[in-house]
Amino acid sequence: MRIQAVLFDLGGTLVDERDFGGWTEQARRLSLELEPDALARAYEEVQRSMDAEVPPAEEEAGVVAFWQRTLSLASGREVDPWTAKRFFAGLRETALQRSPPLFSDARRCLEALDAERRKLAVVSNSTSEAAVRRILHRTGIVEFFQKVVSSGSEGVAKPDAEIFRRALGRLRVPAAEALYVGNLEWTDARAARAAGLHGVWLHRDGTGFGDDPPEITSLLEVPLVVRRLEREGATDAPRPHP
Repeated sequence: MRIQAVLFDLGGTLVDERDFGGWTEQARRLSLELEPDALARAYEEVQRSMDAEVPPAEEEAGVVAFWQRTLSLASGREVDPWTAKRFFAGLRETALQRSPPLFSDARRCLEALDAERRKLAVVSNSTSEAAVRRILHRTGIVEFFQKVVSSGSEGVAKPDAEIFRRALGRLRVPAAEALYVGNLEWTDARAARAAGLHGVWLHRDGTGFGDDPPEITSLLEVPLVVRRLEREGATDAPRPHP
């Protein structure tokens, strides 16, 4: 048994999309006074809580709800959906002008997997495939990926198993021979396992000791996870839910 393909989430996994200073300035333009530290704490708390919830049918509605809850918690007052939507629109406009930085462990991970001739892909809840490719190009890693699958272009988003199936179909790799890596426990790791892939949770602030789902703290561990799965013969290969 060989792990033929490794698929990655984008934001929070390969690139660091957090910009609490910039987000604070964006909030102030909308008359929301808050501190970067408060925004950072609220961001992490709301991300964890919403990750375990059933997502809204419309992906953008989920993003707006995320920012509404985050801004409300960080500012200490209720923020209305319209303000959250304007805030998110400002973030999208900024994203057209600049890309988030690459995590320091990302390139070394990709180089190691590429040297082992693994197929690599990105599966991202994002605006469009073009937007993802723009970030990959600006960060200098686009050449590593055979396929890029974006929820905005596909009309289906994680944790739905269909988006994983589409990526695997384009790679021509069976689910049991693929690994997915993402920074969210439910939307990424558990969702990938439910779709039949091996899933690993990149929990950079964690301990790395969790095994349900398997937890790592750095992308540098991914090649080790791949080789361990191959040594073990993937006897615990996940099965898709009926």
